[in-house]
Amino acid sequence: MPYITVESGFLSDEQKETLIQCLTEVSSKIMKVPQEFFSVTIKELPDKNFGIGGKTIDKVKAEYMQKKV
Repeated sequence: MPYITVESGFLSDEQKETLIQCLTEVSSKIMKVPQEFFSVTIKELPDKNFGIGGKTIDKVKAEYMQKKV
């Protein structure tokens, strides 16, 4: 049974449902395995718990929002 896991920041319930549905549909088509066989897990991590470019994601987001103004 295929198992898909996604690690991300906060997602709304609607985003989670869409992500699970789309990942299952696409993976099923590519792998030629029935959708009923797939398990999908979403692990949400606080923005302070992971980083990019040597900065936590919350700081990267804050800097990005300041540049947009």
